Parts: sequence; structure tokens; C-alpha cells
Amino acid sequence: MLEKLVESLERAPVVKKGEYNYFVHGISDGVPAMEPDVLDEVSEVVSEILDLSNVDKIVSVEAMGIHLATALSLKTGIPFVVIRKRQYGLPGEVEIYKTTGYGESKLYINNLNKDDNILLIDDVVSTGGTLTALINQLKEMGVNIVHTVVPIEKGKGKGIVEENTGEEIITLVKLDVIDGKVVVESVNV
Repeated sequence: MLEKLVESLERAPVVKKGEYNYFVHGISDGVPAMEPDVLDEVSEVVSEILDLSNVDKIVSVEAMGIHLATALSLKTGIPFVVIRKRQYGLPGEVEIYKTTGYGESKLYINNLNKDDNILLIDDVVSTGGTLTALINQLKEMGVNIVHTVVPIEKGKGKGIVEENTGEEIITLVKLDVIDGKVVVESVNV
């Protein structure tokens, strides 16, 4: 299971950003090109391992969660909502301030309401900043997070998010960058 994802991650180039070893992959960056069979495999596995019968909406974060939400929406028939990086000024819009290991920014939530049952999907959890801020804001809004799925886990971010939100984060693979190469440490399904 997840052979295509693992193989593509192990081929991913690594670039150095200061002292940080940054892997570049279609799921996390949109470059190199996102291979449809990898995206299909990820959405297939997510739809198989989770009970989605009471999920009203799939929710992702701009920009790198959009393709994951799209593929999962097409696979399941569940509509999706994107948490955006720009303000629209729509009625009920909620602003989130987030801090990650890479910087600070704001996100904007639209079209989510109290008691909506959602599946939250994002590309990578590494520092945990984005997911922690987002999950805590969604809870404050009264949104029911049925599942939180992140295909790629790197570093300690998953534990940080779980500790600071009380939510279980489901990851598909855990990786590290060792000697300039991506090493998949575990497949979690």
C-alpha cells in the first residue's frame, strides 16, 4: 500500500533553505509535476481507511491542500472548501493568524458553520503551526472535525498538533531527510 507515494518521495530532490533540508515533491510543492497515479493512490487509501459516511465537507488549506481535497472530493462525492490566504470579506468570514517554522501569515475561513462535520486534509505536517492554529479555530467555531489527514509527516509536528489540539492526526507516511536524501521511515496504514 502506498508504493507509488513512497517511491516518488524517495526520488524527491532536496534543497537547502538556510539550515533546513527541504524536500520538493508534487504533493507538498506542486513541483516536480504531480503524478496523477500518486494522487489517485493517496485519495484511494484515505477513502478506504476512514469512515466518511458522516462527513459533510472536505476542508483544505491553500495552496497545497487543494489538489488533495479535489482528488478526495472526486473519489467520494463530498464537496470541499478551501481555507484561503486572502480575505474575501464574505459574511461570516473568520480570520486566523498562524505561525510556522517558516513564517507568519493569516488564513481566512468561509463556508464553514457550527456543527458542520468535516474531514481536514493538508499536505505535510512538520512544525505543526498551520494545523494547530486551524484546528483550534475550527473548534472555536463549533465545527466538528471528524478526521484530520496529512499524507506526509516530517519532524515532530504531528505530536505538537495532537498535544495542542487534542485531535488525532492521521498521517500516511513519515519521512526524514538524511544525508541530502528523503528516507521514508514508516508507512502508517
